Amino acid sequence: MEYKHKVQYYETDKMQVVHHSNFIRWMEEARVDFLERIGAPFEKLEEMGLICPVIEVGCKYIGMVRFGETITVNTQLEEFSGVKMLVSYTMTHENGEVCCEATSRHCFLRDGRVINLKKKEPDIYAKFEPYIIK
Repeated sequence: MEYKHKVQYYETDKMQVVHHSNFIRWMEEARVDFLERIGAPFEKLEEMGLICPVIEVGCKYIGMVRFGETITVNTQLEEFSGVKMLVSYTMTHENGEVCCEATSRHCFLRDGRVINLKKKEPDIYAKFEPYIIK
């Protein structure tokens, strides 16, 4: 799924190059957008007592990004078991050049305990199924 982000001045350093930490923020923006678009928005998950913390993140920075550019973040659900999920992100410039490839791994918790959505929340689990890479 595609998410667009216009680079803001505050995200850059003195040379107007984006600081590496912002790529992680864009991953979160794209992931929140993804969840909303599949019908499992964070607000709904939290109302159900579910949280989905990051347990691992990795980024490969390929090219610089500068103030004023619009970056497309392509989000893909690589793995999903109902207990954990792996999301991949490919960030590209408007000309299609890749500037970052990244992943984040998450688990699902309720009351501080890992849960299996397939067993405990099958309706939510079903919202993810069509997006899993087969």
